[in-house]
Amino acid sequence: MKIVKLGMPLLMVAAMAGCSGGGEPAGKTTITFSYLWSGTEAEALEKIISEFNAGQDKIVVKGVSSPDSQKQLASMSSASGTFDISDNFGNAVGSWAAKGILAPLDDLLKDVDTGAFAPAAMNQMRYRGKTYALPISVHTFQLLYNKKLLDEAGVKPPTTTEELAAAIGKLTKTDDKGAITQLGLGNPSLPNSLTTLGYAFGGTWDGTDPAAPAPTPADPGNLAALTFWQDTITKKYGADKVAAFTAGWGQYMSAQDPFYAGKVAMVIDGEWQAVSIPKNAPELEWGVTAIPVARPDLAGATQLTASTLFIPANSKHKQEAAVFLKHLVGEKAMRDFNLALGNLPARTAMADDPAFARIPNFTAWMEAMKSPKVRSLASAPYAAEYATDLGSAFDSVARGGATPQEAMAKVADRGKNYARD
Repeated sequence: MKIVKLGMPLLMVAAMAGCSGGGEPAGKTTITFSYLWSGTEAEALEKIISEFNAGQDKIVVKGVSSPDSQKQLASMSSASGTFDISDNFGNAVGSWAAKGILAPLDDLLKDVDTGAFAPAAMNQMRYRGKTYALPISVHTFQLLYNKKLLDEAGVKPPTTTEELAAAIGKLTKTDDKGAITQLGLGNPSLPNSLTTLGYAFGGTWDGTDPAAPAPTPADPGNLAALTFWQDTITKKYGADKVAAFTAGWGQYMSAQDPFYAGKVAMVIDGEWQAVSIPKNAPELEWGVTAIPVARPDLAGATQLTASTLFIPANSKHKQEAAVFLKHLVGEKAMRDFNLALGNLPARTAMADDPAFARIPNFTAWMEAMKSPKVRSLASAPYAAEYATDLGSAFDSVARGGATPQEAMAKVADRGKNYARD
């Protein structure tokens, strides 16, 4: 699953026709699994659904690919829903739970050990002490680099933000008119890059208590990360020149992707690249390393997002949906699904699974998942508004339209009116 913006931002793209048809078999309960995935993801899910249906005789699962998240929300908000289980990203859980449209899972899944899942992911699954979703996949962000470009510039993969700044300078090239011809650090998703760097500078975007999150955009670590971006890229090379260079970038994860094409030397991105690069840029010599940090005690700091499964409150078959949900987050289904996608399994014990180690460079993202410094943006009622405001503020900072202090002060002011319950 490709993460291209924060929490979530963050988007899930889907475009496959749904599977349907047939009446309800005698003696069996039919439930509908409406999912936002498509392509390889949908194929992997349909295989899991078929195996589940063949492995027991009480429940029939019908898979339906439905990419419209607004339609998903409308169904969950109605008196009579159209599906019994679905998926989304972790940062939506708090808002939906606060609206009463998600079914609590604590009683439905008493025998599922939630301690087996990545803690940062489970922070997003809970609202007011109750569990409303479970993760099937998690995603972490690391620093990818073009080995050839780094070797040519005499640069070693940076481990500190000071080294990162120096590397950006050595790896950014301009012509005699000052136009950028190669950028040291690109940003497939500016919100993901900057929120991740906020953690690398010791910042927090939602306070320090996952049980009582609150927006903290002006945290000193966050401001340091935004200042770093302005000083090393925006101010140094000119916002207009950066914009002109990025305007010519090819489509993300296509053969013309700027990182694949050698126009960008480094990017902050997720584990799905370990599968995408061999397919779309097989000649690229690349590596991946931990996010550079501002202080030694921050080593391993990065951001985690989660792909989640939930049962809507208006499902007519909650017990049966819970049985299937338990199957989906079991080790076998989780392994099969994430191997097909090149995503991280949400169970921490599976981080040492040799099947994942065979994916080139995948271990770096696996190690990040286990780091005690990995963080996730809060899944709170205000999450969507906050993500939108942060995205606008980040864009203003990157374009030089506001200082980090000005931009984050504006977000903090807007945050006073965010929904809290």
